[in-house]
Amino acid sequence: MARRAPSWLKWVNPINRFLLGRGIGPAPQHLLTTIGRRSGKPRTTPVAVLTVDGERYLVAGYDGSDWVKNARAAGNATLRRGRKLEDVALVEVPIAQRAAILRHFAQSVRGGQSFLTVAPDAPTLAFEDAAPRHPIFHIIRSEPNEVTTDATDHA
Repeated sequence: MARRAPSWLKWVNPINRFLLGRGIGPAPQHLLTTIGRRSGKPRTTPVAVLTVDGERYLVAGYDGSDWVKNARAAGNATLRRGRKLEDVALVEVPIAQRAAILRHFAQSVRGGQSFLTVAPDAPTLAFEDAAPRHPIFHIIRSEPNEVTTDATDHA
């Protein structure tokens, strides 16, 4: 049976969405908006953005989370904190490359370890064993659309 998010999240997430939409909350927390894979409607959830060696990642506590399924289907999303919006591509990190990122998340994101199946001080093998249960997405900033002009237009 797949692990599921705790039931209290359905009560806490709306509060987090409200606060993060105004830029209030712990520094790594952002709002992630993906397009629903079935509904086609925007779906927004709080996430923690983790930075490791200058690269940014999203770590999922639950493989079956809707945001994970939507990110896999869409491959892109919007990150928001207060008024700052950022269009991003989300590239799933292969299982074999997740252990070090997962360890960093467990050790550095306050409250994050409660969503994981491995303790922050566990040996490397435990993080390797946990990797398949915790999808990780590499955040790649989307390039802004370039505005091009027709070379023949010299108004």
